[in-house]
Amino acid sequence: MGIYEELVERGLIAQVTNEDEIKNMINNGKAKFYIGFDCTADSLTAGHFMALTLMKRLQMAGNQPIALIGGGTTMIGDPSGRTDMRKMLTREDIDYNAQCFKRQMERFIEFGPGKAQMVNNADWLMDLNYIEFLREVGACFSVNNMLRAECYKQRMEKGLSFFEFNYMIMQSYDFYYLFKNYGCNMQFGGDDQWSNMLGGTELIRKKLGKDAHAMTITLLTDSQGHKMGKTAGNAVWLDPNKTSPYEFYQYWRNVDDADVLKCIRMLTFLPMDQIREMSSWEGSQLNRAKEILAFELTSLVHGEEEAKKAEASAKALFAGGANAENIPTTELTEADLEDGKLDIMGILVKSGLCSTRSDARRNIQQGGVSVDDEKISDIGKCYSADELKDGILVKRGKKNFNKVVLK
Repeated sequence: MGIYEELVERGLIAQVTNEDEIKNMINNGKAKFYIGFDCTADSLTAGHFMALTLMKRLQMAGNQPIALIGGGTTMIGDPSGRTDMRKMLTREDIDYNAQCFKRQMERFIEFGPGKAQMVNNADWLMDLNYIEFLREVGACFSVNNMLRAECYKQRMEKGLSFFEFNYMIMQSYDFYYLFKNYGCNMQFGGDDQWSNMLGGTELIRKKLGKDAHAMTITLLTDSQGHKMGKTAGNAVWLDPNKTSPYEFYQYWRNVDDADVLKCIRMLTFLPMDQIREMSSWEGSQLNRAKEILAFELTSLVHGEEEAKKAEASAKALFAGGANAENIPTTELTEADLEDGKLDIMGILVKSGLCSTRSDARRNIQQGGVSVDDEKISDIGKCYSADELKDGILVKRGKKNFNKVVLK
């Protein structure tokens, strides 16, 4: 089985422009492809996992990845899948975020001469002359066709700025520029990017002729990757300072039963023979599958040692059979106390288990909070400095834990 057939079996392919040509190029290691990453934060998230692992799979099969950092397109913001306009960042913010992305990508992709490349579209987009750009590129796009694109149709009723309307043209220009200057013949992205990506394919055909079009390939990954990595409204970050290895492990350990095997297929590097055997698992076996998923992905991002620590901490909490020292810990100071004590609602908020005191009150009243395995029903319950110095294990719901200690 070639790498393309493996991608199909893993459920990674949504749409392609020319399957036979794509299959031939990928299976023979002839693809030079790019995936774009807009720098909207100072860390990649679990939602980027599919793109990162896809680049790694293809590189292992002899193909050459180009990681495109969106230093220029981030200045505008992609309206795809959004209900409002993205917050605009400064150039300094974007440059800083781009550097953070680079460090995280290097855990997945091997960069260097003849290997993967990393480029930043700010290098060509920021110096474009507006009039020249309109003449060279704008004339190749039909406004009627652009308005039919799903990413724009979703925003028309609430309002779509002309600012965002340019995003498709700029993303298309990226592919055109990479094709001309880097020999890039393929692009990957989520299926919510389909219209933008077809724009790039069409621009190359119009500017460089039909022969160039024959070498231009668009291949899509399933948008599941863009839906992953969100929990309770917050992102699951790859940066351990934003999402600890334990929290990262627990996120994947707690995926829905219906999603666990799909995640294993799409995101891990386990052999397909092993995954096929797991496809019949059900009941308690799915819990084992979740442990495998969590361990494999935590190892990829944080290393095997951190994955083992996270696994041990999880067993300590759920089975009572391991060292709990790696559980996420919140350290309080005397300044956090009032009259030498702190109430349970304050503890829940400071530990991050609840977002506000109102949220904490609601969880307590609904019976979802316990301390050292004792359910808390009194919202006024307080803990003294001596109790907090010994440390307390606070639990919200069935799966959220934090050790709170006064230093």
